[in-house]
Amino acid sequence: MGSTDGKAMTKDAKATSVRGLDEQICFAVYSAAHAFNRAYRPFLAELGLTYPQYLVMLVLWEHDGQSVKAIGDRLMLDSGTLTPLLKRLEGNGLILRKRGREDERQVLVELTEAGRALREKASLSANPVPCAVEDSGVPPGRLLDDVRALREALLRRAAAED
Repeated sequence: MGSTDGKAMTKDAKATSVRGLDEQICFAVYSAAHAFNRAYRPFLAELGLTYPQYLVMLVLWEHDGQSVKAIGDRLMLDSGTLTPLLKRLEGNGLILRKRGREDERQVLVELTEAGRALREKASLSANPVPCAVEDSGVPPGRLLDDVRALREALLRRAAAED
């Protein structure tokens, strides 16, 4: 049995009938992502960051002085997507990009004083998302575990198809 793009279906792939929009897990996740972005908007506006910039800052607040590659790996972003984010953060005075001392091909990213101070501001700002997660009635730890498990299963499936 073949697929429409010419690739053979994997032996564990199952043909299913097309379900309605409200029965699609992919749409539930997609629309939840939009809801997350909308809920984060006031919080991020107070910080002067976009959501992808906030993710970069979270990675650096966890461990400062990482390579661009390490940040990209952690966020699952390629350098073509990550580099413009880093340029904007650098232009806003939140990070510095430096060539590695041992390997000049490597670019290291470090927080500036303003970048470190922004962490404190973020911790004092009202973030509505944790409250919304609690209001959902699903234990936050279980929700996080379930979403991670789904992501990993999708990544494994995609890798098997490549």
